[in-house]
Amino acid sequence: MPSQPRKQININMLIPFLIIALVFGIMIWQKYRDSREVPVAPQMQPIVGKRTVVLFFVADGTRLEREARELEHCENTDACINDVLNELLNGPVGEFDEPLPEGTVVKSVRVDKDLATIDLNDTFAKAMLSGSSAEMLAVYSIVNTVSANFPQIARVKLTVEGADASKLRHLDLSEALLPDYTLTEPPRPESNDAPPSKPTKKHKGKP
Repeated sequence: MPSQPRKQININMLIPFLIIALVFGIMIWQKYRDSREVPVAPQMQPIVGKRTVVLFFVADGTRLEREARELEHCENTDACINDVLNELLNGPVGEFDEPLPEGTVVKSVRVDKDLATIDLNDTFAKAMLSGSSAEMLAVYSIVNTVSANFPQIARVKLTVEGADASKLRHLDLSEALLPDYTLTEPPRPESNDAPPSKPTKKHKGKP
């Protein structure tokens, strides 16, 4: 009989050690389980940011000059061209002059391979400053701006209110145009009474 209390005492002493061992066992098992789990990859966020574009404005009333601008990033080429042209219509932030008549609106932009067709409202033609030089600078401010910012665009076709064979007072816009970066140099004097002529289709100068 005296041995029974001794066994009871020994069992009571073992219980705390068993509890501690159980706790440590659970902790070790959880650590092992966590180490075996595959971490969840972070969700990729869409690329956002700014892009630098080049706009062509009128300098000294005789030539085009470049002005850099930052725009929001975009993916669709048609929409990107529309954004750039709308920024051109917003006018220069420096000392240059606006090449396009006030009230000009880009109605649509269509891209087909290397050709971009830009449809403008009739204000572009009706409110244009008189003189072939003013018309040339206005037209090529658009053509050069599109071509310089979108290398995949080799030709730009301008239409007015959807008319394919659009004409200004001095310029014939019936055909697609290549950029002409030589217009950053002062042009030769021209007569304001010259008949309508087609702008050159030869790609000149560097963007």
